[in-house]
Amino acid sequence: MGLRTRGLAHNLEKFTIMNLLLRIGPAVPYGMQQLSNRTQMRQPLGGYMKLTSLTLVLSLAGSAVWAGEVAPKAVQYGEDGQVAASLTGVAGDAVNGALVAGTKSKGNCVACHQLTALADVPFHGEIGPSLDGAGDRWSAEELRGLVANAKMTFEGTMMPAFYKVDGFIRPGDAYTGDAGTEPLPPILTAQEIEDVVAFLATLKEE
Repeated sequence: MGLRTRGLAHNLEKFTIMNLLLRIGPAVPYGMQQLSNRTQMRQPLGGYMKLTSLTLVLSLAGSAVWAGEVAPKAVQYGEDGQVAASLTGVAGDAVNGALVAGTKSKGNCVACHQLTALADVPFHGEIGPSLDGAGDRWSAEELRGLVANAKMTFEGTMMPAFYKVDGFIRPGDAYTGDAGTEPLPPILTAQEIEDVVAFLATLKEE
């Protein structure tokens, strides 16, 4: 291959990679883009190409992580309402799960359930069963399904669906007089669901 032909082929390869980077630009941190530009001016061509390839790999890897969270409408429920797969691919944090479970604007589990582990949170309800020993009575898959949408297990339950965005009978208006329109944001995030599941799984029968 002649010198001119090799030069044209190289320019085409460079253009193709840069075009890919432009297309996935939002996935590349701004600082990384700046680093690539500075390196292009200061280093020989080979060094630039290696860093650009690394940037591309990191960008694609980051996109894969973001794509790992399961959206509410994409949750796969089993025949009995269980959810086998994690909603985030990240282990739940039991400590944060306890906070979510005891926070009135979040899980607010104590509004309906007796829960000795959250004895410091006032006004435990009795509408639902006690959650003491929940980790022995239900598997992590069953707990995940119950927290995400208990109606998939118990059709007539009064327990709210914490990971649902549409299909509501009568959405509340949060005292604004103007009820929201679907899709509505879920009560809990996917990671908060995993955190609550991790917390409930620690509750063993004495």
